[in-house]
Amino acid sequence: LTVTAMSVEEEHDDLFPADCRLFSDSFSEERAYRFSGQELRICQEFSASLGVAAPVWEAALCLCRYFEEQQFDFAGRRVIELGSGTGIVGILAARLGAAVTLTDLPHALPQLQRNVSANQPSPCWPHPPSVRALSWGLDHAHFPSDWDLVLGADIVYARDTYPLLLATLRHLCQQGAVLYLASELRQEHGTPEFLTELLPGSFHTELLHHDDQLNISIYRGTLRGAGTLRERDGALGH
Repeated sequence: LTVTAMSVEEEHDDLFPADCRLFSDSFSEERAYRFSGQELRICQEFSASLGVAAPVWEAALCLCRYFEEQQFDFAGRRVIELGSGTGIVGILAARLGAAVTLTDLPHALPQLQRNVSANQPSPCWPHPPSVRALSWGLDHAHFPSDWDLVLGADIVYARDTYPLLLATLRHLCQQGAVLYLASELRQEHGTPEFLTELLPGSFHTELLHHDDQLNISIYRGTLRGAGTLRERDGALGH
């Protein structure tokens, strides 16, 4: 992984501020990252309106690094990413040949679309990625259920969203998609409880990786009773 800072603005460390004063002075920051031979230029637009959708979170970098280390085969996979934020995970998958749909709440889509546009490879995308609004538990039924992979990085942090997130994951994975979730284990937000108790109630789960220093875990899951995967071992990147 190569990270190059494109701004001298101070990086914010408080992950979940009590109010929006953290972003009272709006500014943008561009950084370059390199995974799996792909250089990605990601803009982070810090403002009160974007809040937690603005930064590139460490869990997203861990998931990208995991895919790099596993030499994950994305070619031709149908992928949806939840809570894409800056889009770094989904953009990497798209650069590696996946047909990707990146989703987030409507207010986060302009930043997401700009990052997708800024990272178009030459001469063109293998499969042009799409950017769509998705509110968990509300409009997930407007999305199909025949994905190969469902991705999420640091989307498990608000207890009141967990039932909505689970409903969305169950819908998206009901035809056999493989779920990859990377998350910092924030006790105060119930993240470990979601990953080790709530999620296994609906999914067969496996802990793939844990970073002790960052306290980030990566889980893989498949929906209990879901349809047979078209190519289970291929969908897992092996």
